[in-house]
Amino acid sequence: MNRIRSERGRVGGHSTAGGHTGGVTVAPTEHAAAPAPMLGDFGGGPFGIYVHVPFCATRCGYCDFNTYTAGELGTSASPQSWLAALRGELATAAAAFDALPTAQPPVSTVFVGGGTPSLLGGDGLAEVLAAIRANFTLAPGAEVTTESNPESTSPHFFDRIRAAGYTRVSLGMQSAATHVLRILDRTHTPGRAVAAAREARAAGFDHVNLDLIYGTPGESDADLDASLDAVLAAGVDHVSAYSLIVEDGTAMARKVRRGELPAPDEDTLAARYERIDARLAAAGFDWYEVSNWATTTSARCRHNLGYWDGGDWLGAGPGAHSHLGGVRWWNVKHPGRYAERVARGGLPAAGWEQLTAAERYTERVMLAVRLRTGLPVRELDPDGRSAGERLVSDGLVVLDGDRLVLTARGRLLADAVVRDLLA
Repeated sequence: MNRIRSERGRVGGHSTAGGHTGGVTVAPTEHAAAPAPMLGDFGGGPFGIYVHVPFCATRCGYCDFNTYTAGELGTSASPQSWLAALRGELATAAAAFDALPTAQPPVSTVFVGGGTPSLLGGDGLAEVLAAIRANFTLAPGAEVTTESNPESTSPHFFDRIRAAGYTRVSLGMQSAATHVLRILDRTHTPGRAVAAAREARAAGFDHVNLDLIYGTPGESDADLDASLDAVLAAGVDHVSAYSLIVEDGTAMARKVRRGELPAPDEDTLAARYERIDARLAAAGFDWYEVSNWATTTSARCRHNLGYWDGGDWLGAGPGAHSHLGGVRWWNVKHPGRYAERVARGGLPAAGWEQLTAAERYTERVMLAVRLRTGLPVRELDPDGRSAGERLVSDGLVVLDGDRLVLTARGRLLADAVVRDLLA
């Protein structure tokens, strides 16, 4: 069974749609400011800001994100130096955007990810949002999300960030089974995520997400059912569920290579996905992206929808990716070097690229297919339309009006559907 691709949903910080794909790529010199051609032009749609917080208390065994523990950083960087550099980057980016021919739109969504943003505390996250407001205009009703580790939250934390202007919280739960959390090297206790979700709701957050990871070695159907029971008991309005992918270079990958852990089984992953989808659907959750479910349209993550719909965004912080009108750039990864580059002036970019028409087409197909709204047939080239007809016959997609939409079986084979449409 083809793996259900795990799009982590934070494209601005990582390499899904926010990663570089080839194209016309330029790496700025070590001491140069970001070149003017790096900036494209606003595409006329929603504009979002992603902020990458690179700090974690410990490193999870499955994680390959751009994160660092205090021991790994030593004295080269700190939350304080990172925040000072972030302010500088935001100011430089705002000035560069103001010089573009197209007027800068208001910021419709903000997403603070990591890493572990909640390690900054409520006051630190309030400062992050204040730095954004000092340089950009937030649209009325802007969605403002932060990720949080349940162990570094509290009722006071949620009260503080709600007062600061955050409107949405995403909590990393992963599993309700202690032994599964241990294999993932997660440090929170199983019940803490549910308690944190309830605390967030009590603080006035209407929109709270819980993240699950399924398919961990040693996880049983009963473990997954217990996790789903906990999620539904928490009263959240959004759930993200990702299949475990063993990424090269991680501690888990080394354990699998040594035979200490089995690799995730494809058929098991597919069965678990179907189990999750059925339970969530019965509880009133609708899927709107292959790995994401929400109880209402307003509960859907508008920031991530901006990525999937090909919108524009600024990614600020170490390793963050940005996209503007078909031009993409990505920041240097290490927090110390990031701060040094900001201090020299200009954007702290490690490289940039101008996407070709072919690459933009590929990304549009790859991302739109994953959405419940599907992909308009008119956007496909002739070969893609022919492939779409075959996929309808095979029962992997249906034609909903003028759009190709994945069936339940098609969601299990989403990568194969994309490959066929692009072949």
